[in-house]
Amino acid sequence: MGHDNDHPDDEHRTMIESARGHMLDEDGIRELSDLFKVVSDPTRLRILWAIGEGEVCVCCISELLGMSVSAVSHQLKTLRQAHLVKSRREGRNIYYSLEDHHVRVLLDIALEHMRERA
Repeated sequence: MGHDNDHPDDEHRTMIESARGHMLDEDGIRELSDLFKVVSDPTRLRILWAIGEGEVCVCCISELLGMSVSAVSHQLKTLRQAHLVKSRREGRNIYYSLEDHHVRVLLDIALEHMRERA
């Protein structure tokens, strides 16, 4: 027995209304989509993992990833704009760390989800 999608029954109406109550508005969807776009870049993910345990200076990130300081700085700027990392200057060095614990939680949960599939 098929369902007429143009005229949902009461059960489907209830499901639709429940889902509608949890939907993000367009701004929220756009912001979340932008966040995932930033995090989806492999280089930026490597940087986030590199600084995941605490502050690391740009030159160390550069050496760790085998990239130029300029290239790392460019990626860090994108991560800063997305509020995923923060910086602190000390003399000539700039140290980067995760913006807050939520960034680490996001990465850990994504990794856990991925590993559960295997």
